[in-house]
Amino acid sequence: MNTQPPNRGAETPKSPEEVLKLVIQDLDSFRQNLTSQLSQDIDKLRVEKEQLSEDVSKLRKQYEQLQSQQLESLSQRQIAQQQLWLKQLAQVLANNLQKQLGQKIRDLTESVDPGLQQAGIPGGELPMTNPLNDYYGTANEFGDSLSNVVSGTFDALKQELDSYQSDLSVQLNSMRSMEQQGEVILEALVSRLQAQLENSSVVSSGTYEVSQSGSKNSANTTSSGKSMLTTPPVESSEVSPKSKTESTAKPKKSASQVQVGLILALLSAALLSLFNVCIKVILNTPPQPSTIFGLFPVEGLINPNVGNSLLILLLRLIVVMLLMPIVATFLYPAVWSDIERLIKSRNFSLWWKVIGSAFFLFLSQVLIYISIGNIPTAIAITIFFIYPIITVLVSWGLFGDRPSMVRIFAMVLIVIGGFLVLPSGEGDYQQGILAAVGAGITFSGYVVLTQMSAGKLHPIPFSLVNFAGIFVFSALGLMMPLPIEWSVNINIDPSVNVWSGLIVGGIILGILTLSSYVLNSFAIRFAGAARASIIGTSGPALTALFALFVIGEVLLFKQIVGMLLVIIGVAAMSFERMFAARQKTS
Repeated sequence: MNTQPPNRGAETPKSPEEVLKLVIQDLDSFRQNLTSQLSQDIDKLRVEKEQLSEDVSKLRKQYEQLQSQQLESLSQRQIAQQQLWLKQLAQVLANNLQKQLGQKIRDLTESVDPGLQQAGIPGGELPMTNPLNDYYGTANEFGDSLSNVVSGTFDALKQELDSYQSDLSVQLNSMRSMEQQGEVILEALVSRLQAQLENSSVVSSGTYEVSQSGSKNSANTTSSGKSMLTTPPVESSEVSPKSKTESTAKPKKSASQVQVGLILALLSAALLSLFNVCIKVILNTPPQPSTIFGLFPVEGLINPNVGNSLLILLLRLIVVMLLMPIVATFLYPAVWSDIERLIKSRNFSLWWKVIGSAFFLFLSQVLIYISIGNIPTAIAITIFFIYPIITVLVSWGLFGDRPSMVRIFAMVLIVIGGFLVLPSGEGDYQQGILAAVGAGITFSGYVVLTQMSAGKLHPIPFSLVNFAGIFVFSALGLMMPLPIEWSVNINIDPSVNVWSGLIVGGIILGILTLSSYVLNSFAIRFAGAARASIIGTSGPALTALFALFVIGEVLLFKQIVGMLLVIIGVAAMSFERMFAARQKTS
């Protein structure tokens, strides 16, 4: 017996689109066959129900006929009884008249001649017939027995019909529920296979990279486009429980695909850095006016406080929420079915994790805006990159994931770099530094909750729900009463149209957000989440370069050294996780 696998190389290769069409056709045919069978069963049950309904109607007609016959027989019996009663009444009257007549005769006899009493008729009574009570009792007993028999028969018949009808309705309901469950299962299966095959057609490998690495690198795939604070976050596998398993059947990517993915990741990081510089331009921070490319003076529009940060975030999210559904459907066609399943699942634990991650990300964005408005942009982003330290410590405390020596060394580098990068000189930098530290801490909370939700929800619907949550939190934050120093404060200058500038700025920020999100998604598909996260660690350096060339923001030598130490520390963590993952899969 030939046990060798068939030589698939000799077959004509099929493109992923053809494979997708074949699978969809097979599933549609299977679904149609199953639906037709269920429809036939339902039709049979309906026919049986109609037959039972006809039988019930026939029985009701018979019941009515029996009732009419009974009424006729009862009416005839009543007539006969009335005739009998008349006869009996006549006899009673005759007897009474006879008694009264005899009594009168006796009275007359006694009054006329007492001697005649002995020769008279004794009492003058005639023989009486049977009393009437016997006739009444017999008639009542017969009527009662007949009524009881008829009512008992029809009650039993009605109970049997009700039981048949209830059994039939239960069977029909069970068939409908089974049909609905089958349709839901088939739709979910078709949507998942379709999404996987469509995504595999992009990389021409027939697999879905993100779902393979989603349980480990969910923070990359979801946060990279959502945070828009600095760069795609580094891999946060340290927050995942050790019980999570990894897929070992992962096809190797070609060198050209990896190169394309790295270029896309670099472009995504560059757009995020440009995003941070745009925030700096919008905020009214010294020195003012800012000079774009050393040619165009631009004055900041609003001051960097809590209310103004919420306003910028809301304007940006309006653009994002208008375009994100289209982008999400393009990247993952099954996004809406996944969200519908999430809503119907009633998995409150997952819902709290999703909402909590959106809230932490919302706080992180508000704080990083305040930080960028008070200290140099690159310094704010570099201080923000302390979040891997918090993530490692939280992972150690929650999941027992003890940090390795490489991670400890990387954390030491990040701490040293964070101290070196702190601004010095004139100015009140305390608020900006504290805001950047708070942004990093809250962002680590977002990463932890995102990783806890990994594998339960696809990254793209997770991102869409997070965007919606941030939009709601921003709107609620603006509606809440805030202290005067935190409230929205727009300096209205007649010579400057502040609102038009804010609207244009919100549109630019929203477009940069979605562009970076799309580029990072394709970068992860082509190069993998680990490599994309390593490129993402260049965010502070790219931010410093864009800030230098666009608005002329210069850093000191020690700040540059500190920024490089932070980048090296974060990159070391990413490399350590990537090599650890390869050792596990090998």
